[in-house]
Amino acid sequence: MDFLETENVVKQFSGHRALNNVSIHVPEGKIFGLLGPNGAGKTTLIRIINRIMAPDSGVVRFGGRDSCPGDIYRIGYMPEERGLYKKMKVGEQALYLARLKGLSYTEAKKRLTSWFEKFEIMSWWNRKLEELSKGMQQKVQFIITVVHNPELLIFDEPFSGFDPINADLLKHEIMELKETGKTIIFSTHNMASVEEICDEIALINKSELVLSGEVREIRERFKTNTFRLSVSSRGEGADIVPDRFSVLSENSRQGVTELHIRREKGISNSALLAELAKSYEILSFVEELPSMNEVFINTVSGTNPSQV
Repeated sequence: MDFLETENVVKQFSGHRALNNVSIHVPEGKIFGLLGPNGAGKTTLIRIINRIMAPDSGVVRFGGRDSCPGDIYRIGYMPEERGLYKKMKVGEQALYLARLKGLSYTEAKKRLTSWFEKFEIMSWWNRKLEELSKGMQQKVQFIITVVHNPELLIFDEPFSGFDPINADLLKHEIMELKETGKTIIFSTHNMASVEEICDEIALINKSELVLSGEVREIRERFKTNTFRLSVSSRGEGADIVPDRFSVLSENSRQGVTELHIRREKGISNSALLAELAKSYEILSFVEELPSMNEVFINTVSGTNPSQV
């Protein structure tokens, strides 16, 4: 079931079309990667979902019905451009922003205290935001995003400014939110994170949706029919040049040979293994799938290596 969908969303600014008939489907309880190069239109779409701006045409739906003003209380949004007040004390503005999301003072204070203790940052409560590092500010922004327990969470470059330890901490919290049933939109340029935590993605380029689907299925779609295998010895047919695959590289060490091969089109994996077994004693056999970083680059540049 789709928790959120946009249908044919169009947005124009002073002669520039930021979004051109963009339709996405975000499944309930999943982590959905919203990807694209700078200027592609991702932030504009996120702002439309948040009702910060309206589309020129097209619709946003929550659970099958058109979005309404009250839906902003169902959303937690952590923008890439941090929107906290530098001169204001951390605890004071956290309370203020939590109350804007509909929490009473008592409930806001209770929830914020719990989160601040969990992140071990209660000592920051009475400090001004400008006194904190970028990573520390990011933790505060994260807490403010989730404190009202929204159904939909939107994180735009959430790991920016974090060291690896704190990035892992935040990643763990995002995965825990998913486990509790939250629906999450995750926008980032870090494709390794996309592979690690996203269930599905949509890629926007030059204002248009150019790729969407499950992460595994997309990587399969872009595969290049290449494999890596280890062999311990060569059989009697070792001198016969195979006609069903080509050897891209070969490296032998301590009795084991590592091969990087490309399968010819029109041959199944089973037939390929049978061909290989004529010449090699096979220890391991793994098909290579492109990384999401490779998929991103190939899609944006307009090339698909599987078609080369």
